[in-house]
Amino acid sequence: MDRRLLVISPVRNETDHLERVARAIAAQSRPPDRWLIVDDHSTDDTFALAEQLAAEFPFIVPLHAPEHPPLADPRDRLASAAAPRTFNFGLESLEWRRFTHICKLDGDMELPPQYFERILAEFAADPGLGMAGGLRRELVRGKWRLERIPTEHHVNGALKCWSRECFEAIGGIEERLSWDIIDETTARMRGFRTRSFEDLVAIHHRPWASADGTLRGRARYGASAYIARYPAYWVTMRSLKVATARPEGLSGLAFLYGYGRAALRRTPRVEDEEFRRAVRRELRGRIRARIPLVSRAATG
Repeated sequence: MDRRLLVISPVRNETDHLERVARAIAAQSRPPDRWLIVDDHSTDDTFALAEQLAAEFPFIVPLHAPEHPPLADPRDRLASAAAPRTFNFGLESLEWRRFTHICKLDGDMELPPQYFERILAEFAADPGLGMAGGLRRELVRGKWRLERIPTEHHVNGALKCWSRECFEAIGGIEERLSWDIIDETTARMRGFRTRSFEDLVAIHHRPWASADGTLRGRARYGASAYIARYPAYWVTMRSLKVATARPEGLSGLAFLYGYGRAALRRTPRVEDEEFRRAVRRELRGRIRARIPLVSRAATG
């Protein structure tokens, strides 16, 4: 099968990182067939840099994103879904169905040399795999640390790759906060597997939630959980883990605040009842799977 890879990067104010990211992609053992760098109204020289890189690497196509509708919160572009709107603009700028795989890559994510080759090989080896990605390593308090996520089902939205069949089955990505939870759950509902590979590690040059404030990012995470129909009992338990992240304690409170604020504002949630049941079923299964592990650790 002739595999064709499309990479789309919604970027904003990434002059500090974009060239490093581009050279890592150019050095891939299997570079993308097309890389769309879609500039979302940067106030620095991001677009000019993208044009310079395109002159050097022919697979790069720089694009200007159109004006967005008025943002619900201009201070929080992520919560206002600027990134998925910018991604979808890039997607619709070409005949994306000519590609067998589609990847969303943030403009501050430096990939290891065999990243795309390995991801495509994993898709080829497992026809049921619909969504895949690697992990991020971030500089936290002066030390490089590997993110901890449930790799058996979660793929980080910053370096997420879909098979075309999966992408079509889920209807693409929604232009709303929580899009990267909604797409995964929907993919599994449609019979696809979603997972991350621990040995594929990218360097994230701008730590998670730092683009517009760490506590605002934690609150956004809580609002995402509300939109994706996560129940209050799960959110309460999850807040205890979030509370261990910097700033300790306040992170967990911000997460709960984001969930509660979204509930009070009656923020639109995923309305599909099948989706709600799938979320609850998966969460119950994960909790049951962890109970024996906790019991063994307590008695071991």
